[in-house]
Amino acid sequence: MRPRKLLFVLPNLFTVTSILCGFYAMTLCAGAEVGPAQLHQASLAILFAMFFDGCDGRVARLTRTQSDFGMQLDSLADVVSFGAAPALLIYKWAFEPMGFLGLFLAFAFAACGALRLARFNVIAMRSPSGGGGNFFVGLPIPLAASVLVSMIIAHHAATGGEVLSDAARAPVAVASVVLSLLMVSTVRYRTFKDLRLSPRAVLVLGAMLTGGVLIGSRFHPAYVLVAYSFAYLAYGLVESALVMRHRLATRKAGAAPPALTLLEETDEDEGDLDERPADEQGVA
Repeated sequence: MRPRKLLFVLPNLFTVTSILCGFYAMTLCAGAEVGPAQLHQASLAILFAMFFDGCDGRVARLTRTQSDFGMQLDSLADVVSFGAAPALLIYKWAFEPMGFLGLFLAFAFAACGALRLARFNVIAMRSPSGGGGNFFVGLPIPLAASVLVSMIIAHHAATGGEVLSDAARAPVAVASVVLSLLMVSTVRYRTFKDLRLSPRAVLVLGAMLTGGVLIGSRFHPAYVLVAYSFAYLAYGLVESALVMRHRLATRKAGAAPPALTLLEETDEDEGDLDERPADEQGVA
């Protein structure tokens, strides 16, 4: 076998490792004795899955081994590691005492994640550019999973490994429903692939890093991931609301709409870290 062909295996190894981490998280959640310690370990395993999922696309681009096979494999990996595994994790952590309602809420998260990935693949196949762009259509499933995982890790750090209280189950259920709906929505989230080191970008990045340091030092480092996750959610919602307001104002004034708005630059764009031809994998 030629060495060049062996390079095609390399990015797929990262993707398969992501599946391994997700599967390991599921085994921890399905054990005979599942407690806060096992759920915390499962959360960390999903974080490692995100790391490997973020590497496969970059490795593929560096080695010029993007392929349709990598695209499909990555989507299947995302369903396991960021759909089924977080759904089972949140069920065991918060929803199990809720009976059928809790089972349905956990299933809804996994189902909405699968629907989003299916939509993403269709968009990627139809788009001449392969689906790459400056915006995600809907919340990417790894980022939705990161919100759930960050809450579990933060709760474990804050309580010292206690079981989730009954009063906290309702807010967690609301957060899970919102994340599920955002994944299948048309709310656009920036990929930040067009980010340049301008003075404004450096200022915003410095403010984020400073905020993270303050939160980590004043409260707990585990809260930093929660803060960043919810900040990204809020940023996408606010930006989409502002663009929608601009559109409504333009139509009301009877003026001709602009040829392209910020969120219409890439009509069906997703992905950031992919093995696919135009950055489509990883964050889908």
